[in-house]
Amino acid sequence: MLNTTETQIIDWLASQKQPMIDLLRDVVNIDSGSFDKEGVDAVGARFEQHFAEYGIETWREPHDVYGDAVHGLITKPGSNEKPVLLMGHRDTVFPKGEVAKRPFTIKGNLAHGPGVADMKAGVVINVFVAAALKKFDAAPCPIKLLITGDEEIASRSSRPIIEREGRAARAVYNSEPGRPTGNITTGRKGGVFMRFEVFGKAAHSGNNFSVGISAIGELAHKIVQIHALTDMDKGITLNVGLVSGGQSVNTTAPHAEGEIDFRYIDPADRATIMGAIEKIIATSTVPGTTAKLHINGEFLPLVQDAAAKAMFEAYQAAAVDSGLTTLTGEFAGGCADSGFTASVGTPTLCGLGPVGGNVHTDLEWLDIESIVPRAQTLARAILRTEI
Repeated sequence: MLNTTETQIIDWLASQKQPMIDLLRDVVNIDSGSFDKEGVDAVGARFEQHFAEYGIETWREPHDVYGDAVHGLITKPGSNEKPVLLMGHRDTVFPKGEVAKRPFTIKGNLAHGPGVADMKAGVVINVFVAAALKKFDAAPCPIKLLITGDEEIASRSSRPIIEREGRAARAVYNSEPGRPTGNITTGRKGGVFMRFEVFGKAAHSGNNFSVGISAIGELAHKIVQIHALTDMDKGITLNVGLVSGGQSVNTTAPHAEGEIDFRYIDPADRATIMGAIEKIIATSTVPGTTAKLHINGEFLPLVQDAAAKAMFEAYQAAAVDSGLTTLTGEFAGGCADSGFTASVGTPTLCGLGPVGGNVHTDLEWLDIESIVPRAQTLARAILRTEI
């Protein structure tokens, strides 16, 4: 049987569907690509306004290049317990001007717009759940919120903050979009994103062909070797998704480069594959070429341990009480900040946001009917926390 406070919170969240949609519209209609610091910080300011309306303490950790990290805190007087951390990012993969082309719209039960599912809607339910806990003075322990601004580029500035806050927390709820199936995410791959450069020697390909050393030729050999490291049975994939190089069609290429996407499941496989990649980069097939490897960014895998499994089971029970009777856990090949908090030993759940799909495309959608029950489930899970 529900206690009085839980009933009040659940009922209040049910009454906030339109305000949640209104806030979602506000933040979707602000361009906030990861490299658009001004836009990312403008979205942060809109969430800070929400915190102020409910008397939630907020502050920023500034960054010169990427969006500032926005923090919120609901204290529990007299408590020295570790907080529950509600986490999300407000940057998107879309360039400046995308909002002008396709602003927030609702067609039937689906909302559209850049970042509507990934993951502005998830941050919206985080801040409304926090508002409910504050409004009814119901936080069972301190509640912290972290809204970062560079997840889509592997959290270049935010990772140390995420890991620090993760270590300090008792549990982490990351509201990335719910799976199109309606499930949440209980496991994710890790990912390493790299760029490699190959250096050769330019020469006229007609007059002095034998003098030239083709960086593109060497690049091709390395791509074949890197792709050969893929092991589908173990969930290891290697993809060289971008290549460039050369000076002109009648010149042997003095320089070429490629970008590598490496995904894995087992943390032990990272070292094995990285060692193999480093050997490929260091070993020349075309005599006279050299190469360098650069790591652009990295995500760690989300691995479900015993504590995270218990956390999921409690969340699943809360979902049933919120009408989500078929919700279960699902593995995702995509990466997220949840891997960082899980990797520092804090039980973590991911994909708790409203249900959406086709993320990173102009067909991105969000099921607006999932907003309230996902918010209610998160609130129930927090209220019943025993971690």
